[in-house]
Amino acid sequence: MTAASTPADGELTVVHLMRHGEVHNPDGILYGRLPDYHLSDLGRQMADRVAEHLSSRDVTHVVASPLDRAQETATPIAKAHGLDLASDARLIEADNVFEGKTFGVGDGALKNPENWKHLVNPFKPSWGEPYVEQVVRMMGALDAARDAARGHEAVCVSHQLPIWIVRSFVEKRRLWHDPRKRQCTLASLTTFTYRGDKIVSVGYSEPARDLVPKHLLAGAKPVKGKSKAFGA
Repeated sequence: MTAASTPADGELTVVHLMRHGEVHNPDGILYGRLPDYHLSDLGRQMADRVAEHLSSRDVTHVVASPLDRAQETATPIAKAHGLDLASDARLIEADNVFEGKTFGVGDGALKNPENWKHLVNPFKPSWGEPYVEQVVRMMGALDAARDAARGHEAVCVSHQLPIWIVRSFVEKRRLWHDPRKRQCTLASLTTFTYRGDKIVSVGYSEPARDLVPKHLLAGAKPVKGKSKAFGA
């Protein structure tokens, strides 16, 4: 970057990292990176609600994970600002060995002893993409969005676990955690404010909270057959 193009130290850029809306998943599958999992009617309402919430903001860049549910969530936001929707594979859901299986409370994949070997190391974690790798790719995606929207705002649509992991990293918390305590509900916004190239604050909001089923809100007690993992 040349001296002429170097951003001013005091220039503010805002990057909203949004979780997608509710997905149509009647069989309760941990869908992970599988294709053809689309927003439910309620999920589309959530996407429209956030698009309305952001309509007056100075959004100049909208980008999403390549998965269907993220693309569909981002589309009304991009449309509201007259922008083309970009894709970034770094925003994709975390890889998981239980993908395609049911994963409810008291049923599903965990009843099979053959799967217990994947649970030996929750700190890595042993069942999926390492937390450190998620941080690296998500920070890269955030920085790219910041660069694309210098002095303005960007919206990046991703998935619960990668969003929570990168937020934990930025806020200097340990990466391993209790999934039930993630503050990252459906259609929520985790907002990173940059001064120049440095993140100076992190915010969180839930523009569609009233539309989110109660068992999917942060801190909700597990309900048999309604694992929070389904809405990843």
